[in-house]
Amino acid sequence: MPASPSVSKAQQKAIQKADTLIEALGWIRKFRDTTTVIKLGGSVVEHPDSLRHLLLDIVFLSTLGMRIVVVHGGGKAISRAMDEAGIDPVWVQGRRYTDDATLSIVERVLATELNHELVAKLEEYGGRAMSLNFLSTNVLFGERLTLDGPNGEPVDLGHVGEVTRVDRLTIDNLMYSGQVPVIPSMALGPDGQKLNVNADTAATAVAAAIGAEKLVVLSDIPGVLRDVNDPESLIPHITAVEARSMIADGTIAGGMIPKIEGCLDTLAQGVKKIHIIDGRLRHSLLLEIYTTSGVGTELVRDDSLAPRKPAGKR
Repeated sequence: MPASPSVSKAQQKAIQKADTLIEALGWIRKFRDTTTVIKLGGSVVEHPDSLRHLLLDIVFLSTLGMRIVVVHGGGKAISRAMDEAGIDPVWVQGRRYTDDATLSIVERVLATELNHELVAKLEEYGGRAMSLNFLSTNVLFGERLTLDGPNGEPVDLGHVGEVTRVDRLTIDNLMYSGQVPVIPSMALGPDGQKLNVNADTAATAVAAAIGAEKLVVLSDIPGVLRDVNDPESLIPHITAVEARSMIADGTIAGGMIPKIEGCLDTLAQGVKKIHIIDGRLRHSLLLEIYTTSGVGTELVRDDSLAPRKPAGKR
């Protein structure tokens, strides 16, 4: 048997890269021709370097045959534009009250400037993408959202809405032609009134409507932690039943509760898996989907999908 050839440091580094590609091969095959909705939050958009790596990841995934849809918010950019216009934001039960002046800013900053910028960058990095906004083709339709006050009275939020219908055909046609639809979190009401929509709920509506395999929520947190002060306490895999138990016993607390409850609602609408990952981590999207261990927390509907940790979870 011939002796193994000597390997230089440069060759060893190249071999390690090849090993990484081989590890990813199984996941590439598994997720080819599946649909993933990526919810892009304002916290990630605010970090140019993180955004660049994220968009490169999306181009990579699309090139390897995954069908990707991006739904994005842009709260921090909207707040800056409101400040420049001398408009003080008003918050009602955690939602931005949207009057006529605020709506105009939301449409300009979110549905036009940021939306077009994301598409331009995806194409600059070698991908194919399409803006789906009020200037091109709107795909989100909704109605005004009214919340309940302390005594059950309706609370007006102005031009704030929730998605009631998604134009799946347009989204599907773009995906099957190899493009990445990029959708801002705004909807059109039955009277033609434009509505400001929470990005998490918009992404949920899109994922459910198109029958997505996954919904990936990119934020500024690594996932669900057993100890919020210890990043090493990340929980990689949670079923819906376990998540409800963690809320009940206080493991999931504070601001994480509404995020997880929203994820549970999404699972109930038919989406198989939800991934919560830190979008600021370089190539977090690829690491979460194409490596055995992943970098965030995945939530699944029930125990029918047995966790593969520590061997893997994706």
